[in-house]
Amino acid sequence: MTWDWHAVSDFMPHFWDGLLVTLQALALGSLLSFTLGLVWTLLMRAPTRWVRWPVGVVTEFVRNTPLLVQLFFLFYVLPEWGLTFSALSTGVFAIGLHYSTYTMQVYRAGIEAVPVGQWEAATALNLPRRRIWTAVILPQAIRRVIPALGNYVISMLKDTPMLMVITVLEMLGQARLFSQQRFQFTEPLTVIGVAFILISYLASLLLRALERRLVR
Repeated sequence: MTWDWHAVSDFMPHFWDGLLVTLQALALGSLLSFTLGLVWTLLMRAPTRWVRWPVGVVTEFVRNTPLLVQLFFLFYVLPEWGLTFSALSTGVFAIGLHYSTYTMQVYRAGIEAVPVGQWEAATALNLPRRRIWTAVILPQAIRRVIPALGNYVISMLKDTPMLMVITVLEMLGQARLFSQQRFQFTEPLTVIGVAFILISYLASLLLRALERRLVR
């Protein structure tokens, strides 16, 4: 087996297209998972069980079914009910929804880690409930859970190749298409593997820097 640099050169335009889609799916999926995760967490702390119970059922169902099954369902079944979205939008929603059930648990742990004295002090100052959450509890909780949320960002990155099954041409999808057209698999798949390693490493460095900044 010989390494073909011409194949690498020919593949690079496809790689950049796939990288852009991968990063777009990762960024939007992460934003959605962080937002939905926080919403689930707050709803689970609602005083009435008629709010907590449905949220608990939905999040448990999503957490305990494979992401691949959810992708197929959203992309192939929903159109039969008149709900049609682009492949990328479906993939972003599936990743964001799936991982929101995990970030939900991260937020819950962060909120429970806030000292009881912080709650008592805010209550003693007669702060409105919304003010207690936005100015006292959530800033402390989110600062504590940045490392865990960062781990899920990297997990989402490694799950983006699954979007290939719903026709999204992210990095692996581009590599697969190129390989099938050229019958050259080693070069494009190696480039993709190295790219995932580098992106994961850079993401971990950025998250560590953010963590240090927030801890100050």
